[in-house]
Amino acid sequence: MATDILVLNGPNLNLLGKRQPEIYGHATLSDVERGCTSVAREYGLSISFCQSNAEHQLIDWIHAAREQHRAIVINPGGYSHTSIALMDALAAFEGPVIEVHISNIHRRESFRQLSYVSKVASGVICGLGIHGYNLAVHHLAAQLGRQA
Repeated sequence: MATDILVLNGPNLNLLGKRQPEIYGHATLSDVERGCTSVAREYGLSISFCQSNAEHQLIDWIHAAREQHRAIVINPGGYSHTSIALMDALAAFEGPVIEVHISNIHRRESFRQLSYVSKVASGVICGLGIHGYNLAVHHLAAQLGRQA
């Protein structure tokens, strides 16, 4: 089934709310999904939500998105800093891509400050907690010509 926006989450985001809450907060990935779904509904948009710890699965979903989705929101987690393959897959997607990070990667360790995904993303939101996902959906709604 085709949807307007695909929200992808990379490694360890299944542990959101349990893993390093001092950095990532106490909200869960289910909370993120509820928020994105609610915002998408305001605009009459459909949304799909996926998480995987496997790089190849994320790449397969991005490849499928070329035929099934109009836009992507992605939190690539640790793959942001290591995956040229993920960057290449996103570069082949013709719609807008918004990269989201819960923490401000620019205030963290130096190895986290480089994101290969940022090089192909239409925009990047970082450091706003899980609210960044909602902002990404709001922005994509405007890009897709939707009004609340």
